[in-house]
Order: sequence, then structure tokens, then C-alpha cells
Amino acid sequence: MTYRVVQWATGAMGTAILRTMLDHPGVDVVGTYVYGEAKAGRDVGDLARRDATGVLATSDVDEILALDADVVVHAGRIGPYGAHDDEIVALLESGKNVLSINGYTDPFVHPGPRLDRLRAAAERGGVTLMGVGLNPGFIGEQVAVLATGVCASVDHVEVVEMADARLVQDPEYLFGSLGFGAALDEHDPNDPSWGPVGALNGMYEEVLGAMAHHLGLTIDEVVSDHVCHPAGSDLTVAAGVIPQGTVGHTNWRWHSMVDGSPRLTMSIHWFVETAHLPEPEPPLWRVNITGHPGVKIAMELEKHPADRSRMGAEQYAVAGQVINAVPHVVAAEPGLMIRPVATPARADYATFRPR
Repeated sequence: MTYRVVQWATGAMGTAILRTMLDHPGVDVVGTYVYGEAKAGRDVGDLARRDATGVLATSDVDEILALDADVVVHAGRIGPYGAHDDEIVALLESGKNVLSINGYTDPFVHPGPRLDRLRAAAERGGVTLMGVGLNPGFIGEQVAVLATGVCASVDHVEVVEMADARLVQDPEYLFGSLGFGAALDEHDPNDPSWGPVGALNGMYEEVLGAMAHHLGLTIDEVVSDHVCHPAGSDLTVAAGVIPQGTVGHTNWRWHSMVDGSPRLTMSIHWFVETAHLPEPEPPLWRVNITGHPGVKIAMELEKHPADRSRMGAEQYAVAGQVINAVPHVVAAEPGLMIRPVATPARADYATFRPR
């Protein structure tokens, strides 16, 4: 079966997803939304460094809403939590399933008017909203949860990510969304009024909520324990210069509390130097489960040996998560959906070869 899919936004991750979808015989890209007028009107194959498709990118939301499509892959810019609700609602009401790579993994953890609005939009459109991605997504909601399957009892599940921010090329993302280069005494890293905290808290509370849903836990509250570390010297990275003494490493930490004890922990290190890492050469992810028995997993991603593109393994992995989630969101009952623990690649879906 071939699915008609729209790509929403073509930043670094969005372009990687678009490129992978164009290469995949199970997906037919029927439209692409772009933020900038410089990209509007260009063939989507050109945007993804692929052959021309005859499908032109647009910055007109109404054109996207009018398309006949099964799914929209939403890869919008990270902003304040819930910043994309209006466009998500419009897409759902237009009768399109939505996969988001930035949040919406468990909207049920924030009950109230926002949840009601999202659910009503999906039901009116007869479609489904589901979160996908790596983190939020794969490592916590799928890998860590699945690993508890060998445990007779589980005391604590910790997911630790080590993300190298030296590779980030977008200054707005590095210095704005992630908070690098800010004076250490300028912001309280646990104050949700600071932009990065406001953007990430709601998103990762949903991650912990999805994990708890799969594990049968009822969370009393989520407590943050964020820490910022200073850069040891002036650091020149792809996105610019991080002055000595300003924020050069952030460790975002959330703990799900159950009966006064932390049961689930999400810890994300964004770094441009390794001085404050828990180990000098860490893997991308660690999953640490304290239980009977305990489980420890270290995970890396690597590109296919035949691949010669500039895309990184993480970009391919996000795209792979999207590709493999498409059949699930299309088949789901209308409404809001927490992604299944397993959405594996299937040989009977289509055969993909890297380029």
C-alpha cells in the first residue's frame, strides 16, 4: 500500500524526513509546507536533493489543508509548549492524520481545554494525532519500556541522552531554543518562564506520561532538576561562538514521582564540551533500569555502509520512525493516540535502499 503524505516544514530534520519519504516506495509525497518564501514554489525534489517530482512546496496553509492526503508529518520549529496547536488542529479538522516529531506523545497528561480541543479536532476530522521521533519518542517510550519486559519488578527507569550541540548549525535553535551562550545568573534553569524550560517541560512531561501509561504507573507529579554548566573557554561551534563562562552545557532532568519516590527519570545532556558529561566518550543513549533483574543498555546509531549522503544517522533514524509510524496512525481509531511500544520496520510495507 502507498500512503499519500505531506511534509510540514523543511528544516534539518524536516528535509531529512522529506528525502527519506521521496526514496521510499511506500510513500507518495503530495505536498510540502515551508516557512520561507525562498523555498515556496520550488519542486520538493529540489529541496531534498532528489529528482524533480512535479510537487511544489508552498507557504500557503490553505493549500496544504485542501490537499487529499492520508498523513501530515509535522516537523515545525520548537517553540513554547503548545505553540503548534492551531496548525495541528487545522490539519486534523481538514481530515488528515498528523504525526509530530516534537511533542504530542501523550497529550492526556495535561487535561483541560487544550486536550479537549485537540481531541475534538481529531474526532471532527475522523483522524488521529500521534507523536513520533527519537527523544521524545523511541528511546523512552519504546526501548526503555520494552526493556522492562525482562523484569519481574521495576524500581526505577532512567533514560540518559548525550546530544552533541557542536553539530547544530541553526543559531536560533542553539542560542534560543536550547539556551546556550546565556549568562549563568540570568535565568533559573527550573523557571518555566525561561524559553527553553517552557518549551521542553511540557514536551518531556508527555514522554514520562507515555512511559507511565505503558508501565501501568500513575504519576503524582513531575519534578524538574535542570542544571546549567559554564563553558570553560570561548567555544566556536557551527552556529557561532559561546563565550567563556556562559551556558555551555545543559542537563535537562525530569523525575516522575509516585508515592514520594522517583520512578521514571529523563535526563538529556546538551553539550559543546565534555567536561561535565558523566563519562568522556558517552554513547548517544543509556537506559538504566533498577529492578529484579536490572537492565543497562548503551545505544548508538550509525549510517548504512552504502550511504554516501551528508545526512547523519540521527536524521535517518527520525525519518525511519516516521516511515514506520505511518501505517499505524492511518489504521488507528479517530482521536489522540499514544504510540505503540513497537513500530518495527516491515519488509512487506516496502523495500528501502539508501542513496
